[in-house]
Amino acid sequence: MKKQEEFEAAISKVLELLGEDPKREGLLKTPSRVAKAWEFLTEGYHEDPEAILNKALFTSSNDEMVVVRDIEFYSTCEHHMLPIIGRVHVAYIPNGKVVGLSKIPRIVNVFARRLQIQEQMTEQIADAISNSINPKGVAVVVHARHMCMEMRGVQKINSTTVSSALRGLFKSDQRTRSEFYNIINTPAPSNF
Repeated sequence: MKKQEEFEAAISKVLELLGEDPKREGLLKTPSRVAKAWEFLTEGYHEDPEAILNKALFTSSNDEMVVVRDIEFYSTCEHHMLPIIGRVHVAYIPNGKVVGLSKIPRIVNVFARRLQIQEQMTEQIADAISNSINPKGVAVVVHARHMCMEMRGVQKINSTTVSSALRGLFKSDQRTRSEFYNIINTPAPSNF
């Protein structure tokens, strides 16, 4: 509880520094709300990605590419503490083990719910999957909008940043890499 109280006191101080009155009716509960929001937005610090993946590993003879694409995420820029909003595409080639499909978006959330830079998050997702399930290859592509670029600074609305992390066959084999990029760049069927 002490941590919550310290956070609320810090937010009250920030409100004062902005020229606001934290005792004003509309702001009375703001410090508590902000503390709870930040607890949620940074819960990834308290999760172990490899433990999550290792709970859902299954033996499989499949050795074809598995792709989970268009995983929405919301993160927070570590430089300005403003939102990063985007989509992640993840692929891996099994090597005797597959992972439960729902675990891939969970891993994205683990790293998104930390103060981040996009390039680092992309690498962290790829490395967690690579280290946990030892696939023949992993590919991660992230498309994101950064509010630190759109709301302040250069103010370039709707600009996107793309980052990628390739491991194993995705890095060494052009055909595998091309297949992955074709899959993530093909529009989903209209009935989805």
